Amino acid sequence: MPLGLGVVVVRGRSMEPTLHTGDRMVVLKGAPPRLGRLAIVRLPPDDEGVPRPLAIKRVTMRDPADRTRYWVESDNQGLFGVADSWTHGIGSLARDQIRALVLFRIPQRVRVPGSRRGGRATTGDAG
Repeated sequence: MPLGLGVVVVRGRSMEPTLHTGDRMVVLKGAPPRLGRLAIVRLPPDDEGVPRPLAIKRVTMRDPADRTRYWVESDNQGLFGVADSWTHGIGSLARDQIRALVLFRIPQRVRVPGSRRGGRATTGDAG
């Protein structure tokens, strides 16, 4: 897959407290996985063969049984029904299932009270 930049918007709670619904992130499509980093992944179909949407997960380790594959996890392990390498029979992911590497979060824009032009300032971090 050729490299390319993209923007994704978070939907769901599986990556809280790191990410929240509505957060926007810049991603590098086709970048190799990096342990400890967030990635956009294509999880295998569910038990009924229905494709799952793309998901944001943390790349946690290489599969000890096959070093070409990767284990991924959600940051919000307390959330019921979370899907990652340890649940729902997902297991490790092949390199081509890891579609993009998250580079940074785009800071949210907020109104600054009392500004004459309705100016804006940014809040949040890029990590």
